[in-house]
Amino acid sequence: MGNVPSALKHCLSYQHLLKEQLWIGEAAPQPTALQHPGQELLTNGFPEFVKIVEVGPRDGLQNEKAVVPTDVKIELIDRLSRTGLPVIEVTSFVSSKWVPQMADHTEVMRGIEQYPGVRYPVLTPNIQGFHSAISAGATEVSVFGAASESFSKMNINCSIEESMEKFEDVIKSARKMDIPVRGYVSCALGCPYEGSIEPSKVAEVSKRLYSLGCYEISLGDTIGVGTPGSMKRMLEAVMEEVPVTAVAVHCHDTYGQALANILTALQNRSRLHPHGSLNEVAAVQCQGAAPMCGGGVETLQRLHFAPCLLYKAETCPHCQKEGARVSIADNPPWLTATFL
Repeated sequence: MGNVPSALKHCLSYQHLLKEQLWIGEAAPQPTALQHPGQELLTNGFPEFVKIVEVGPRDGLQNEKAVVPTDVKIELIDRLSRTGLPVIEVTSFVSSKWVPQMADHTEVMRGIEQYPGVRYPVLTPNIQGFHSAISAGATEVSVFGAASESFSKMNINCSIEESMEKFEDVIKSARKMDIPVRGYVSCALGCPYEGSIEPSKVAEVSKRLYSLGCYEISLGDTIGVGTPGSMKRMLEAVMEEVPVTAVAVHCHDTYGQALANILTALQNRSRLHPHGSLNEVAAVQCQGAAPMCGGGVETLQRLHFAPCLLYKAETCPHCQKEGARVSIADNPPWLTATFL
């Protein structure tokens, strides 16, 4: 299908993709006049619910040119906690030289109100960042690798192999402290420096991270060039090496294909594990991503998208589930008015 200009994003909605069967090669059932388009899909074995991992406070803010005040970040995270989201990635314990927006990571981590039942992971690129995160009160961490050598060197200043050595130190230390570790694989569908990435390379890096001890592997379409076809091929390769229950996706919307790619991931995952959840990553209307990368998909978009397929979004049991969508909808205008 190739890269799709953003002007076509509304033409290539998930309904059109289903109708045209652009990625599955099978006849999609046509709903009756009394059916919602998603009702028949659910009977075909799609996951019964999805888990949204909110990364707005970290991935969403890290490349904003205006420095977001610490108290605004804290309030944003507290607001998100009250929506019922089960996982909120708070900040990144990286050098302020490389990511100035995250220089206040310790203050943010210590300043948020941690709600029962909500998890608050942070990014830790190396053992120094890990120890700083734990000292600040973190109880879950993430490591971020890449399927592209060039991107790895540009983003974290080391080769893929060198990054694995650093991650191993983090994961070993985390295991001793009973701290769960989540793994990211950037450039799963394309690299700003190398172009296309072979699915086998993504699978190899994913396998390494999982073998080291990451409980979940998030596959990122870092520059948003993925299509349903490339998403399908990549997932098939990864799922040969990593249990389907440990696979997550992180889609960027550079060419308007993110929601279509998410649908593809849901479909491919459900064929192997029909009663579980697909773990997704979202952002509350922030730019996000590494340099040269398109923005992530808004959480609100995903919450509107999920009911179209009769999915349930997993929420924190201690928060008001019915208020989740309204609260999330209130956050983008508040955030914009606060620091822009």
